[in-house]
Amino acid sequence: MSPAAAHAEARASWRPTVNPWLIALVVTLPTFMEVLDTTIVNVALPHIAGTLSASTDDATWTLTSYLVANGIVLSISGWLGTIFGRKRYFLICIGMFTVCSLLCGMATSLPELILFRAAQGFFGGGLQPNQQSILLDTFEPAKRGIAFSITAIATIVAPVLGPTLGGWITDNYSWRWVFLINVPAGILAFLAVTRLVEDPPWAKAHTGTRRIDGIGLALIALGLGCLQLVLDRGEDADWLASPFIRCTAIAAAVGLIGAVWWLRKTDHPVVNIRVLADRNFALGSTMIFGMAMVLYASAVLLPQMAQEQLGYTATWAGLILSPGTILTMILIPVVLRLMKHVQTRFLIAFGFTALSCALLFATTLAPSVDFPTLAWMRTAQTGALAFLFVPISTVAYATLAPHLNGDAAALYTMFRNIGGSVGIALSTALVTEHTQTHMAHLSVHMTPYEQAYTNTLQHHSAALLAQGVAATSQLSTATAYLYRTLQNQAAIMAYIDTFEIAAVLALLLVPLALATRPAKVTGNTPMGH
Repeated sequence: MSPAAAHAEARASWRPTVNPWLIALVVTLPTFMEVLDTTIVNVALPHIAGTLSASTDDATWTLTSYLVANGIVLSISGWLGTIFGRKRYFLICIGMFTVCSLLCGMATSLPELILFRAAQGFFGGGLQPNQQSILLDTFEPAKRGIAFSITAIATIVAPVLGPTLGGWITDNYSWRWVFLINVPAGILAFLAVTRLVEDPPWAKAHTGTRRIDGIGLALIALGLGCLQLVLDRGEDADWLASPFIRCTAIAAAVGLIGAVWWLRKTDHPVVNIRVLADRNFALGSTMIFGMAMVLYASAVLLPQMAQEQLGYTATWAGLILSPGTILTMILIPVVLRLMKHVQTRFLIAFGFTALSCALLFATTLAPSVDFPTLAWMRTAQTGALAFLFVPISTVAYATLAPHLNGDAAALYTMFRNIGGSVGIALSTALVTEHTQTHMAHLSVHMTPYEQAYTNTLQHHSAALLAQGVAATSQLSTATAYLYRTLQNQAAIMAYIDTFEIAAVLALLLVPLALATRPAKVTGNTPMGH
């Protein structure tokens, strides 16, 4: 009997002994905390640097170390789950993530914090794929959409909530509580998973059966670790102008290319990339990569612009994202009902089209933009995302052989997380480079030979005179004000350019959605399969 047939027979006779929805909530809690930790620390960096007597640039290694370790583990979590047993490995990840969170909150020096953050990322990296794999086995295909909706809320809400919650905790308490809040949640999740979650028979049968693929493991660690370093540190180091980034990029290319070659060649790979031979899964992974790029980039761009160009506090900048999160939670049940009547690929195509339109709406930015307009821009973007996360996840696994769920969940989560890292890195780089370009183009008009510039300068000088500013400093003060205005306008134009590029990317993903095999969900099974 083939593995797929054996799995199908076992699947038909096995049911979890507790309510599947309770299992879904329990396994999503630690996943939510792990995703939250990818963004919650950002706003606390200046406080961390000050407390631990380090520069802000050095403090950013607390982010880098987490992302590097997290990225390495994501792709091999399916293999680790087979080695230790999926439930046991999930419990190890929850327990050690909680312990490392406690150690981060108690760190007395920056090297200690970086080390504990790397360990936190290493164990946290196994949470998302294992949660996804548990949901796939706990729910029959017809009910996976609802299960994925719980994951969607956690994955979309956590990155949005992170900066706002982190800023509030840091301002009112201490940056240490950014880490310590994980401890009670981790203990609760550990006890609940111990009591409620169980491995299905086919997962137990495969425990300890996979060999250790040392070469594949080393190549994946080299490739993904160096890739995360390039993405996280590239902007600060001026990308390929830095010898460190050049060497790291070469190492990433060697590791990734070598890993693909080796994993296709060996009989016992650390992760089975042959799951990408399934058309729906390959297209779904590509679409979730693109969606994550836009999700994380847009979640960074608007708050960043609000703080740097409009003078918002971290809390108010974070609140720009909140209405969109509420809309997402309202729309996801609507999307689930639509999936029973409309082919999922059409919903995805609509979602990417709506996302493209929402990003084009953001190109109406102006230096005078107000808070409600910014909130509406983000709400439109997040509303479109509600039509993407659950449908893409449903389509990705719809035609996949069930015994491949573990490796597929690991790769799918890896694509999503790397997509987020790429989106943040590219959007930040685009804003920086386009700001410089627009500055160069606009500054040519700041000369005495431009009548508009001369008139504006005279107007501001007269206003300063009326305010009692000394005549000797009026001209320099007015010139400095106009230069700051120029910088602000150039930055706004750069954000507009970046949103335009993101809108085009979202539109390019529509054909991929239409290329998937139909996956229309009915009351019993996905139609077309």
